[in-house]
Amino acid sequence: DEVLLALAEQLGTFTALVGGPEFVHCLLPPLESLATVEETVVRDKAVESLRAVSHEHTPADLEGHFVPLVKRLAGGDWFTSRTSACGLFSVCYPRVSSPVKAELRHEIIPMFSNLASDEQARGPWMPGSSVGDGGGPSPMPGSSPCPPRSQDSVRLLAVEACVSIAQLLPQEELEGLVMPTLRQAAEDKSWRVRYMVADKFTEV
Repeated sequence: DEVLLALAEQLGTFTALVGGPEFVHCLLPPLESLATVEETVVRDKAVESLRAVSHEHTPADLEGHFVPLVKRLAGGDWFTSRTSACGLFSVCYPRVSSPVKAELRHEIIPMFSNLASDEQARGPWMPGSSVGDGGGPSPMPGSSPCPPRSQDSVRLLAVEACVSIAQLLPQEELEGLVMPTLRQAAEDKSWRVRYMVADKFTEV
């Protein structure tokens, strides 16, 4: 895991070594693989590096290389890849063309709704996960800052992602694409998920 973590971190700084921004897409395949591993710290570092190299892509390269990567992660069979996709949506969405934005809204945003209701996903608490432009869910008042296992951590991450996405969408699309997920989360059986909705709702 230490080797994979170092690799995930260093790949984000390799733009010059692969020939500059014109060839930065060559770094995406290994980072995509690292963004699907089970170890959370490796996955988070891969997402961080992917977010960093995304800024080196032209809008055309984002559409040709980065957006397909986000779609593959979002369509993954296991929640590890889907949680990684949560952290990548906001770095590509503002810079792509209107047709691609429409594709992302209607193909990927429903994935967040599925994550928000995911009762099967069991993973470690992810305080460092990158969602939107900031970090992942913050520990809630009265809870341990880093509980060893958390069944609702994925749903917390999905709520955080929805709030970040809401800030990127036209107002007229919020009701159909984001609000159903937030309403569902507001009735979640976990008090931490309900608290997250209440805490973030004013940002929508």
